[in-house]
Amino acid sequence: MPLSPDTLQRTWIEYKVYKSQDARVELINHYSYLVKITSGRLVTSVPNGLDRDDLVSAGVIGLIKAVDQYDPTRDVKFETYAIALVRGAILEMLRDEDWVPRSIREKLKALDKANQKLETEYGRPPSHRELSDYLGYSEQEVSDLLVRVGRTSVYSLDDIVGGGGSEGDDNIHFVEMIVDEDADTDGQIEGQELRRAMAAGVDRLPERERLVIALYYFEGLTFKEIGKVLTVSESRVYQLHTQAMGRLRNFLKDEGVPHVA
Repeated sequence: MPLSPDTLQRTWIEYKVYKSQDARVELINHYSYLVKITSGRLVTSVPNGLDRDDLVSAGVIGLIKAVDQYDPTRDVKFETYAIALVRGAILEMLRDEDWVPRSIREKLKALDKANQKLETEYGRPPSHRELSDYLGYSEQEVSDLLVRVGRTSVYSLDDIVGGGGSEGDDNIHFVEMIVDEDADTDGQIEGQELRRAMAAGVDRLPERERLVIALYYFEGLTFKEIGKVLTVSESRVYQLHTQAMGRLRNFLKDEGVPHVA
C-alpha cells in the first residue's frame, strides 16, 4: 500500500537522517511503480534475447541508486530525479547487450550523417522524404530508423553533462542543475557555469525541439504523446529529440564546458 504524504516525509527523514534500512526498503517499495512506468515507456518492444523482467531488473538498480543519492533538501521532485536514473540504467543495460544488428547500426550512422549534412545545407531539419531521397531508402524505412534511433540512442540530458553513468554521491543530473541554484559539485564541475550554459543551449534550440525537451523531461510525456501535442508522427518526435541532444552537446563543447560526454 502506498505511503501517505506525511508517512512518506517521515520515512525520508528516517532514512536520510537516521540511516534506517527499513525506511530505505519502504521507499524503494513505495516508488517501485516508477520502474514499470519508465520501462514501458522507454522500450515498447523487448529486443530478442531479453524479456520485460530484464528491463525491470535494470530499472530497479536505477531506482535504488536514486533513493540512495537523492537529497530531499533540493528543489527537485524525487519522481523526476528517479525516472532519469531508472531510464539511464535501462539504456545502459541495452547498450551492454549490444542488441542492434550491425546492418542496422550502419544505417543509423548513415542516417545521422545525412541528417547533419542536409540540415547544414537547407538551414533546417530535413523532412522524411528528403532523407529518403538522399539515402535511397523508402520513407517507411526512414521512419522506422528514426523510431529505432529514439529507442537506442545513448543521448540523454544526463549523458551530455557526464552524470548519467557514474557512481557516487557527486553525480550531477540535468534536472537538478536547472532547478537547484545552490548545487555544489565539489569543484569537479562548476555548477553555476554548467547551469547557465545548459539553459542558454536549451534557449537556442528551435522552438519545436525546445518543446520536445520540456514535454519529455519535465512533463513526463512519451514520444507518442508528444507527437499528438505537436500533431506530428512519433518518429518525427524521435528525430526532434535526437537533433536537440546533438545541438546541446555541440553547444556545450563549443562553450568549453568541462566533462561534456
